[in-house]
Amino acid sequence: MPFRFACLLLIASCPVLAQTPAPDAPETSGTTSMLPEVDVVERLDQIRESIVPNLGATSYAIPTSQIEVQSQGDNAPINQTILRAPGVAQDSFGQLHVRGEHNNLQFRINGILLPEGITGFGMELDSRFISNVQLVDGALPAQFGFKTAGIIDIDTKNGTENQAGSASFYGGGNSHMEPSFQYGGGNDKWTWYGEGDFTHDTLGIENPTPRDNAIHDTTNQYRGFGYLAYIIDDTSRISFFGGSSYQDYQIPDNPGQVPAYDYEGITDFNSSLLNENQHQQNSYAVLAYQKSFDAFNVQAALFERYSTVLFTPDTEGDLIFNGLAGTENHSLNSQGVQADASDILNERHTLRFGFSVTMAEQHADDPLSVFPADSAGNETSDIPFTIDQGDYRAGGLYGVYLQDEWKIAPALTLNYGGRFDIVDQFAHQNQFSPRMNLTLEATRSTTLHAGYAKYFTPPSFEAVNQRDVAATNDTTSRFTSTRDDAVRAERGDYFDAGVTQQVGSDFHLGLDGYYKEAENQIDSGQFGAAIIETEFNYKKGNVYGVEMTADYDHGGFFAYGNLALSRAEGTDIDSQQFQFDPTELDYIKNHWIYLDHNQAITASAGVSYTWNETRVYADFLYGNGLRAGFANLQKLPPYYPLNLGIEQKVQLTKTEAIKLRFDIVNILDQVYELRSGTGVGVGAPQYGPRRAFYAGVSFDF
Repeated sequence: MPFRFACLLLIASCPVLAQTPAPDAPETSGTTSMLPEVDVVERLDQIRESIVPNLGATSYAIPTSQIEVQSQGDNAPINQTILRAPGVAQDSFGQLHVRGEHNNLQFRINGILLPEGITGFGMELDSRFISNVQLVDGALPAQFGFKTAGIIDIDTKNGTENQAGSASFYGGGNSHMEPSFQYGGGNDKWTWYGEGDFTHDTLGIENPTPRDNAIHDTTNQYRGFGYLAYIIDDTSRISFFGGSSYQDYQIPDNPGQVPAYDYEGITDFNSSLLNENQHQQNSYAVLAYQKSFDAFNVQAALFERYSTVLFTPDTEGDLIFNGLAGTENHSLNSQGVQADASDILNERHTLRFGFSVTMAEQHADDPLSVFPADSAGNETSDIPFTIDQGDYRAGGLYGVYLQDEWKIAPALTLNYGGRFDIVDQFAHQNQFSPRMNLTLEATRSTTLHAGYAKYFTPPSFEAVNQRDVAATNDTTSRFTSTRDDAVRAERGDYFDAGVTQQVGSDFHLGLDGYYKEAENQIDSGQFGAAIIETEFNYKKGNVYGVEMTADYDHGGFFAYGNLALSRAEGTDIDSQQFQFDPTELDYIKNHWIYLDHNQAITASAGVSYTWNETRVYADFLYGNGLRAGFANLQKLPPYYPLNLGIEQKVQLTKTEAIKLRFDIVNILDQVYELRSGTGVGVGAPQYGPRRAFYAGVSFDF
């Protein structure tokens, strides 16, 4: 085994040494494969998937064909694509909650971990470059560590399946404009793909009011992605991919707010004229090398991600309404290495192992303007002063795993193993986490699975508030509590079991149940004007539920439906206590409460029909409401927006075509509230989008 690890490190550092074809590889002449390049790429893709398969976990795939028939197609943000998977609840600011968890999602692109960025809103990832995306959750195999509520596993377009280009324009409601392009191809040993888009919209974030148009909510966004790969031989390749985004957001205004403080003699301010803004940048890059040695396969990669968030307040207005106005300027730089390998020992055992190291450093510069105040928090002067706040942190995440896929019998497979993780940031903790999944192919059409996973979830590096609580004493930004216990890693025991049933060749059904019991359950909330989440712990937590899925695909007809029941609870907030009202803290200390992101019933469904070159489609999302009120004791009303669309393709030549698309979002114009502005860690009211019409045209060449 030490030889295998040494070989792995040698491959990662010196690819040129690893060009010996596997014994069963097709014959080669010189350095050019006899196989068409597309076949080599497909084979290498299949091998990459076999290195870190989702053995025993629950996996829901959304291919390009399904993305095309969702509301707004690949013009929709990627979070809208993930919302079509089972057990995914939507929240304000584009947040996703999988199986009753607050975020805790891990993104992987072509098998490589994408480090976390600073939590804001909007994503640098784009539905347009996705070839296939899977949501993997449940009792995860040992290769998945740290963020474990769900794995968003993305396979990107690589130029082999779309050796052409397209240019499109999409626009409509809320002054939406979205020009975009894609281009991919390859020759000899090279494949490439690139895409980019620009988005302008006057509904950049959710509207804090139920009205049709939001006030001061414009966004401008630029996104791009590129992929480049070189086929060294039939058994190896080196690839580079990366993306970048630049996003400007106006923070929407909520009219009718009542001033609470005086500012240099000014006692009144129109809250619909506030001018708060937030700018976000994200960039990531990955260099990966993949190699096969007969039964031994490996992928090793170097990765880096850089993200910044700059929130600029309306100093005068924020001071008058809130008694504080703070600029928040944060940056996070992460880089690391990941390696995964599989070794087929014999027909019964396949060994898999790997490691990852992620190093990160964050800078924060958060000057805060406040008024002087007495011990009760009452303003004693209308002349503000500034408290300089800053922070620098550095740390790392380290993980290693080993597991065995044991075919006990032809229809029975046990995947067992474990991983050891270390967090060395503001928390210094570690854990060994055993994992086990059993899969039984009971019949040709029925598969059962059951699993257990021990989880170790460190708090997000960028999402822990390091504020000096005492610095705001005797100001209008004072905290009623000074208790500030450190945020700790969550430790959980997770159980999952389910069954999938295929009926004929076109109809599939799935049923899955899960239960998690956690110590130091991690949750997060918005505790300031900036849309930056801050994490905290519940001393105890549990999450459990059941999911049902179905899909039917025959001829030109496709339909899917998902239904999830979930319950997420916690008790006793035992970190970052200064952020909360003492009365609420006391109640939660002695009671189990619903977590603010708990949604008991979540559903999604869609249907489409394609006839010749015409496609019609419809889909909807349902949620019976997130939590609200004191200690999350209340629930918001249900919502069920229905979306319709049609697409017409006009073939011009053999390679050229025009596609015309028309979408109606929320056709019933339902007014629904995602957040009421109340609840544990909830910052502001947020409404879902009202009815809007969109149209687009794309030219494929």
